[in-house]
Amino acid sequence: MLDLQRLRALHAVSVHGTVGAAAAALGYTPSAVSQQIAKLERETRTVLLERRGRGVRLTEQAEQLACTAQELLAIVERAETELEERRGMPAGRLTVAAFASAARGLLPAVLADLATRHPALDTRLTEVDPHLSVDLVARGAVDLAVAHDWDISPLPAPPGVEQAVIGDDLCDLLVPAGHPFAGRASVRREDLGGQRWICQPPGRVCHDWLVRTLRAAGSEPDIVHQAEENPTLIALVAAGLGVALIPRLGRGALPEGVVEVPLDPLPVRRLYALWRAGAARRPAIAETVRTLQSHWPTVSTHP
Repeated sequence: MLDLQRLRALHAVSVHGTVGAAAAALGYTPSAVSQQIAKLERETRTVLLERRGRGVRLTEQAEQLACTAQELLAIVERAETELEERRGMPAGRLTVAAFASAARGLLPAVLADLATRHPALDTRLTEVDPHLSVDLVARGAVDLAVAHDWDISPLPAPPGVEQAVIGDDLCDLLVPAGHPFAGRASVRREDLGGQRWICQPPGRVCHDWLVRTLRAAGSEPDIVHQAEENPTLIALVAAGLGVALIPRLGRGALPEGVVEVPLDPLPVRRLYALWRAGAARRPAIAETVRTLQSHWPTVSTHP
């Protein structure tokens, strides 16, 4: 008899790629996930993970078993949805994936609100890149994702995934206090050429938006510093090392020496909640989406 929790651990490794990432998504320790898979190997008398450098890879037999696990977990999810729907109250475990600034600026209040009003609902948050989170929803690795797109880069929703708009997050140009733009009421995108830029690494939505926007305006961005987190980008601006485009959500108060200058037109990224088709029947999904939308006006105002 195969243990469902051990199959869940194998499926998580298949989806997230590493034992550590799988553990973070499941809310376990890496050693606990490794133990679950080791027990599954003994039960099936099959090697499921092979060492590759510092990481692991699934064997061919493990890939097949992970596909079966996904089917079984989908059946369990449908059963849980039907039970929860009959009770009419949000309950059970709900896994949520969100990008960094939403995890910092929106989710804490939302999760606290849900915990207060629905004590039978156990929400679990994982911070991931927005494009990765969509795939995690489609593959059943998480129940709900908070992702975003930009005005010139729509977020693709794969078949079988539904979405609802949470709200629009505005983005401002941040410059050092002594910068020529610091005293202006606004700056046009066509005027952004020739700046030393600070932004996230390639592959991140913000980086791609900056490159596409400046190229469309006729200039090639000179990206001199790259960092993952917005607080780091802002600290680099404060040190006078360049300019940056930073969304308002989760940004917080600006440090001394950093000036916010509106762009004309203002860049906008739209936040979405995404879930698997049909899962909206589950009260936990519907209530979490409503709570995200109800909290948005309180966090979307100018800091």
